[in-house]
Amino acid sequence: MVKRKRAIPDRVLRIADQIQRDLSDIIFSELKDPDVGMVTITEVKLTPDYALAKVFYTMLDDNPEKLEITQKSLSRASGFLRNELGKRLHIHTLPTLTFVYDSSIKDGIALMKLIEKANETHVPDDEPA
Repeated sequence: MVKRKRAIPDRVLRIADQIQRDLSDIIFSELKDPDVGMVTITEVKLTPDYALAKVFYTMLDDNPEKLEITQKSLSRASGFLRNELGKRLHIHTLPTLTFVYDSSIKDGIALMKLIEKANETHVPDDEPA
């Protein structure tokens, strides 16, 4: 779920959440592109006029070559995904989909490794140095 901001109406957030759920289902069950592997939709940011939807995704395999192939495949399939989304979502303006790789999980794992490494070299306070 998206954190609520006062400037963004509740309806826009609800529609963004619904787009996230529907796109996840469409990619999993209906998209037949073999270049799109295990993709998880992490967030959808929708403009207040519903014209544009920025779709953030992550993958298990964060190989740069695989990321580039997946990015191109998702961009190529955006028309199909938008069409299928239109069958499920009944709003006046159907947004144009833009896919963006979400590296926050990878960055979080790298940060956790750095913290663990720092803790291994840290001398506890109760032991003399």
